[in-house]
Amino acid sequence: MAQAKFEELSTISSKGQTTVPKSVRQALGLSEGDQIAFRVDDSGVTMRRADDAQDDPALSAFLSFLAKDIGEHPERLQTMSLAMAKRMDELTEGMVFDPDEPIEGDVDL
Repeated sequence: MAQAKFEELSTISSKGQTTVPKSVRQALGLSEGDQIAFRVDDSGVTMRRADDAQDDPALSAFLSFLAKDIGEHPERLQTMSLAMAKRMDELTEGMVFDPDEPIEGDVDL
């Protein structure tokens, strides 16, 4: 069995609620509104982020990096310029996009 990187304690309230320790939230890249999943098996309980990003390790790593960078350097965030927004509108004019539609064929990234 893999050895734990660290361990934290948390107290359960009378309502069955607990606080996820800051170090655990940071390690999992969790923030307000995120969901967590608990798995119970013969060896005990595990917790993980409960989102689709976990299905794609590259995306999950990127999103965690992005969240950490934004948290550490919020001053780097910039609003999109009107010129950029206009250019995006021009490039996508007439395009129909359904984010739930499956992608067919090869995809170049």
